[in-house]
Amino acid sequence: MSTLRSFLFAIGLIAGQLFSQDGTQARVGSSLRAIGNAPNDQVQDSINALIKQDLRTLLAADGALTADFKDLPMTRVDAPDGTFRLFTWNLPRNDGHHLFEGFLLVKTSKGQVLFELRDMTANIPAAEVPELGPDRWYGALYYDVIPVTKGSRTYYTLLGWKGYSRAETRKVIEVLSFKNGKPRFGAPLFGKGKLKAMRKVYGYAFQATMTLRYDPTIEGIVMDHLSPSRADMAGQPAYYGPDMTHDAYFWHKGEWWFGPDIDLRDPGKVAKPFKAPPKP
Repeated sequence: MSTLRSFLFAIGLIAGQLFSQDGTQARVGSSLRAIGNAPNDQVQDSINALIKQDLRTLLAADGALTADFKDLPMTRVDAPDGTFRLFTWNLPRNDGHHLFEGFLLVKTSKGQVLFELRDMTANIPAAEVPELGPDRWYGALYYDVIPVTKGSRTYYTLLGWKGYSRAETRKVIEVLSFKNGKPRFGAPLFGKGKLKAMRKVYGYAFQATMTLRYDPTIEGIVMDHLSPSRADMAGQPAYYGPDMTHDAYFWHKGEWWFGPDIDLRDPGKVAKPFKAPPKP
């Protein structure tokens, strides 16, 4: 009975907003706002099903790769070369973790193809290690994309935010590429040796804020350096936060090379051409 009441609550909450708004985009916006007011995870799931239904309708339409989706209140990154559009949103769960959802709309020689992303974070214990696909995705909200090339292949470096738990938040540097028309998440572009990281994940205290952004003036991904609040908390990301220093990744010789302790007060010191920093 409680589940039925919850479902009716979700439908009523959305319906009360729909009659005053027109269009599928408006319905998605109403549904996303309703998720934030949902009393439990079951109601969130019911609302989320409606969001997916509407998004499939929007993204299956001709011209979806170039349509103006400014009224969709979710994160979206568009490949500068027009190859894809990536939509992501999240469901903040009652236990403090977040479930992430996503749709990837891809331009192919045969027309546009839509991939639904399935957040499998709970089943990916070593987040930086595996290459992943749409059905096994390390969910995040992406807010920037940096295309880089290695040989004849383009890699789209994604920057994302990831609510993780009541104690820890994460930022993610992900890599999206395509193989035989299929999207792949992760690529061995970080670190050294045979076992290179496929993506980079940074955890920090939920009450802290970490900067992770692309800076075109130095052509690098700049980030706050994270340190534990006390020495005995080393290795526990929930006790980490920015320490007022900065690091960066620079695209060099087909890889993202790590540059520690970047002085952002004088961009000329790190502007290219630069002396490549050692790999971590």
